[in-house]
Amino acid sequence: MGELLLELHSEEIPARMQQRAAEDLARLVGEGLKKAGLAFEAAETYVTPRRLALVVKGLPRSQPDLREEKKGPRVGAPDAAVQGFLRGAGLSSLEQCEKRDTGKGEFWFAVVEKQGAATAAVLQQILPEALAALPWPKSMRWGGNALRWVRPLHAILCLFEGQTVPFRFGHLIAGDSTCGHRFMAPERFAVRDAADYLRRLRAAYVEPDFAARRATVLKDAAHAAANEGLALVDDPGLADEVTGLVEQPVVLLGAIPQEYMAVPREVLTTTMRAHQKYFALNTKDGALAPRFVIVANTLTNDGGKQVVAGNERVLNARLSDAKFFWDQDRRATLESRLPALKDIVFHAKLGTVAQKVERVERLAYEIATATGADAKQARRAARLAKADLVTGLVGEFPELQGIMGRYYALHDGEPEAVAGAIAQHYAPQGPNEACPSDPVAVAVALADKIDTLAGFFAIDEKPTGSKDPYALRRAALGVIRLVIENRLTLPLRGLFRSALSLQIVQAAAERSPVEELMQFFVDRLKVHLREQGVRHDLIAAVFAKGGDDDLVRVLAKVDALARFLTEADGGNLLVAYRRANNIVRAEMKKTPDLTLGEVDGHLIAAEEEKALVAALAEFGREATAKIHDEAAFRHYLATLARLRQPVDAFFERVTVNAEDAAIRRNRLSLLSAVAGSMDRIAEFSQIEG
Repeated sequence: MGELLLELHSEEIPARMQQRAAEDLARLVGEGLKKAGLAFEAAETYVTPRRLALVVKGLPRSQPDLREEKKGPRVGAPDAAVQGFLRGAGLSSLEQCEKRDTGKGEFWFAVVEKQGAATAAVLQQILPEALAALPWPKSMRWGGNALRWVRPLHAILCLFEGQTVPFRFGHLIAGDSTCGHRFMAPERFAVRDAADYLRRLRAAYVEPDFAARRATVLKDAAHAAANEGLALVDDPGLADEVTGLVEQPVVLLGAIPQEYMAVPREVLTTTMRAHQKYFALNTKDGALAPRFVIVANTLTNDGGKQVVAGNERVLNARLSDAKFFWDQDRRATLESRLPALKDIVFHAKLGTVAQKVERVERLAYEIATATGADAKQARRAARLAKADLVTGLVGEFPELQGIMGRYYALHDGEPEAVAGAIAQHYAPQGPNEACPSDPVAVAVALADKIDTLAGFFAIDEKPTGSKDPYALRRAALGVIRLVIENRLTLPLRGLFRSALSLQIVQAAAERSPVEELMQFFVDRLKVHLREQGVRHDLIAAVFAKGGDDDLVRVLAKVDALARFLTEADGGNLLVAYRRANNIVRAEMKKTPDLTLGEVDGHLIAAEEEKALVAALAEFGREATAKIHDEAAFRHYLATLARLRQPVDAFFERVTVNAEDAAIRRNRLSLLSAVAGSMDRIAEFSQIEG
């Protein structure tokens, strides 16, 4: 069994593209090998900023031999048919064919044996096709080359069983050599196999394994921080990005001038992280330390002193700008900035940000009662929530919107609840972000998201397929999490109507955005709960009854229904429901003009029929409370469970399709009543199992 080694050496591949590119390379080459009949044992990928490598182990030295049989014309067929068959099979005469009796007469058969091609030859066709199909998010051309690649491609290394596979890709022909670190070991060297490749790269200051490189970054950074009595701030995303920027990580420590430490922590860390890719450090008590971690890509003779000094100069310049904005922004209150929001368009059809703020104010005031918030504080927080968009710091660092608003609100003397709501009103923006729990913050966050959803549904800009340019799915999931995690009694339809009435553009008369929004939320709720292991069919069964738009109550019903169905009575009743429905549907299909109505007591003869009628009557008397009431819902299920015994007895001893047409129709009506009673609580037909 042989080994394939492939390396593509280029200019720096963007860090965000590296892991996906390695996966795509392994997938495309693997698919090509399998299509060619070349099975293999394992595939390993390696990626650095300047190289993308693949090692495929356990490849056969050649394709398996193939034996194909082709059935031809009947013996004695016209010569034209025979000659056409021979040409198609690549044969010259019938002497090369076999005559076989198929039971339907004698036919000619051609048996063609094809020897498998050498793997090296097959690779010369597979690899260029795989590389051409590599789906880079962005690619480029350079020089006079027609080849497109993510960055200029310099060389290709390709070995199979230690021998070069000289395939052509664009202007390059694969060879047997590579080179080490761009500055510390740029000379090219030949390699024999994957083990030799990895060993010699590491000796040439390149760690090709992404995971090993990442572990080195974190270990060395934590060690350097510990030596100073500090702790590395955990940042997995930054660790991934930095790992994709270096081939030989060299960890160094820099210092932040004390004059900048009065600037908010978020400003400092965002400046370091987003612009410079530095790790922040904490003191033992959790405060931000005036130090930072640089991950360089080169060892220097002075131990990195010049590298540190250069990075400190760059960071100081950025922090100087940040401090200037911080000082300038606090000279004006958030309230004074509100008129500037009239100059920012939220959406051409939905007005300015100032108009959105007015809508969110009114919604937050309405929602405050449900969240237990002070309505005046909720309205005040909503009024100021977007004001930091026109500050200097948020203009420089848009990711700090809301966060800076909190600092400025506190500086202006606003209550903590108002300031906190300004900071949190965008949350949650993803499944891993914490949900606000303060009542004022929850009210404003809900109002902001519901206004956005209502506005875009009003102008018929709904998500379609995989396209969601306004992140409406994320907004809906945010609303769902806010409601569920804070256990809010919040009827959504009323809120949707309020939000839609506030929009500057009203929906077309023929559309019902309220119900469209409700269905959109049902779909999002199914996705959210499916990820938590909750059955989507139970959600559909409860929602199918319509009317209930309280998510917490809906979830309580779903939970109660799930428990009911796991019990013997519930499981058996579900089976009985399906059996009853199937019988009724079959008879209705067989007799289209059949009409079912009230059960006629005069036609009840069997004791099991009488018992079932009595049980349904008792059930009807007890299940009189509104199904919207959660307690009534659970009571309804408990009452429903008592139908199991009479239903089982009915099916066991009563023949539904009696010879007498009136009795048969009456018994079908009884089965329809059983199904109808169960459907009062949920659409049991939606339940899958």
